[in-house]
Amino acid sequence: MKKEEFNKNKEKFGNPFRETSFPKPLSIKEIVDQYKEEKEVSLAGRVISKREHGKSGFAHLADSSGKIQIYARLNSLGEGFDLFKSLDIGDIVGIEGKLFTTRTKEITVVVDKIKLLSKAYRSLPEKWHGLKDVETRYRQRYLDLISNNEVRDVFTKRAEIISLIRKFFQNLSFIEVETPMLHHIPGGAAGRPFETFHNATANKVYLRIAPELYLKRILVGGFDKVFEINRSFRNEGLSRRHNPEFTMLEAYAAYFDYQFMMKVCEDLFTKLAEKFQGGLVFEYQGKKIDFTAPWQRISLASLFKKEFGIIPEDNKKEVVKKISKKIKLKEGLSRTQILKLCEELIERNYPQNKPAFITDFFTWTSPLAKQSQDNPNLVERFELFIGGIEVANAYSELNDPVEQKKRFLQQQEDKDLTGKLDQDFVKSLEYGMPPATGLGIGIDRLVMILLNQPSIRDVILFPLLKSKEETE
Repeated sequence: MKKEEFNKNKEKFGNPFRETSFPKPLSIKEIVDQYKEEKEVSLAGRVISKREHGKSGFAHLADSSGKIQIYARLNSLGEGFDLFKSLDIGDIVGIEGKLFTTRTKEITVVVDKIKLLSKAYRSLPEKWHGLKDVETRYRQRYLDLISNNEVRDVFTKRAEIISLIRKFFQNLSFIEVETPMLHHIPGGAAGRPFETFHNATANKVYLRIAPELYLKRILVGGFDKVFEINRSFRNEGLSRRHNPEFTMLEAYAAYFDYQFMMKVCEDLFTKLAEKFQGGLVFEYQGKKIDFTAPWQRISLASLFKKEFGIIPEDNKKEVVKKISKKIKLKEGLSRTQILKLCEELIERNYPQNKPAFITDFFTWTSPLAKQSQDNPNLVERFELFIGGIEVANAYSELNDPVEQKKRFLQQQEDKDLTGKLDQDFVKSLEYGMPPATGLGIGIDRLVMILLNQPSIRDVILFPLLKSKEETE
């Protein structure tokens, strides 16, 4: 809107931002659902279409629940009709009026009073649905939400998914807790942390890469079942499946092993599939997936033996040598790189028409997991893959403080642990942590699958993007 036009309208109709509230007892959807002829209603929303016919005009208002048609007439609005005529697409208004249906059976409000609640300085993009630049949609998500009902639906359902997950664990007697997001020592997962500095204590601190070590301290303290829906951060790259800031669920249960968490995943995910896909067989990005339990169990150790000739008794040095020989690498592989290779190997070697629990991880790849009673070179762990995407990870948790300290020291030798050893966590284990299992679920990736979205950016309201200089 041009400045001169805005000032002219302001002089005539008053400040378009002066209103602090407007009575809106029902949403637009509720008004439509509870329709009664001649019923008086008060509602507010954004103008998304408008057409004038001399001394009358129609418009559509939209809120987060839906849209409704309004009908404005000069003879009933008086000076208010001039305000109606001055409205632009994107303006937010409040109206009072009575309901009726048009000859085409469309529920409509005859406007008796109208107020401008907020002025849109900028025009909404034309043909927004036809934009090919998806990055613009991510950068200006507010416009994406205004113009695209499907996008709003994704984020409404995302909230419902998280709510259902929370209720699922509460029904299993898990207690929801909160743990710190600023850590003196990053730990609980493989990943590069974000560093920052706390001025008051003059200490370097890190955004958490995982809440695991704090949640286990709570088990030491006597809670048997705890969970946290948390934000975690890893200073790593951007991709279709990775965002440096992401949402996880972590849950821990004393006196259970990782087999318990397999059953938890099957029960939880089948409930979610039935709720949001209407059944256990559905498509994700062109792939048909069957959530019917029981799910596949695939041995990672067997895959590595088949692909590289690696056996569980091989130490990390021997593993790196065999992998490097097969894929012709001149430099060694870090633990993180080997874990990435594991993920790629899994994606290529199992049928993607059914979720799969990948088991039999090597002990040296899993410093927080308990060794298998059948083979100390393997741990009791699974990663859950759905449609080729890793969605969950679980262990029977290591609770031996001597072995845990040994594993941490080995990590430091491999330069896979930033900073010093977490002595306090080891100390907590020395007071006794019961046998337990822990589960981590990537909420963003799970939402991608349940809502058939191609990228993690499509299920995060404001994903991290490369910086871009803004212009007027």
